[in-house]
Amino acid sequence: MGTLPITDDVRLREGLIAGSEQALAEVYDTFSPYVFGMALQMTRDRGAAEDITQEVFVDLWRRPERFDPHRAPLRGWLCMIARRRGIDWVRRHRTRVTVQIAAAEATPEDVVLNSTTHRQVRRAVADLPDTHREAVLLAYYDGLTYREVAQALNIPEGTAKWRLRNALHRLGERLLAEGL
Repeated sequence: MGTLPITDDVRLREGLIAGSEQALAEVYDTFSPYVFGMALQMTRDRGAAEDITQEVFVDLWRRPERFDPHRAPLRGWLCMIARRRGIDWVRRHRTRVTVQIAAAEATPEDVVLNSTTHRQVRRAVADLPDTHREAVLLAYYDGLTYREVAQALNIPEGTAKWRLRNALHRLGERLLAEGL
């Protein structure tokens, strides 16, 4: 059950699916200010907002069939994608800043302990079953969401969540047993 589609959205989707660069240009010209605005609002970083805007339209060009005009208007759908990517950027950026601050304040003893801990974690991840290890690498090393992990592995989202939850449980048990 969806909303009545906007006629232009249906036309643009059909054009994109047919590979029309003119349709992409029209979508970009019409909606890029909204997508950029959403990305900028989420990240508060002009460069990141520009990158996210580009990613959103490249993704639309590559997979236009993902947009369904019967479920949402194109403007709202594009802004939702920009918002999600903005959230992901903020999460990655926050983690990077925290790591940089911690590294700047680290003592030589901290560096040795962190090096040992990283080695133990890498070894524990390497020992996971292949399906679990792939999910962990995509989610925690590449920064993908559950949905993106599911898409990358071509599995249902629920399966991706289960694999990650199970892998984290296994990692936790092993590292606890190793004294971490």
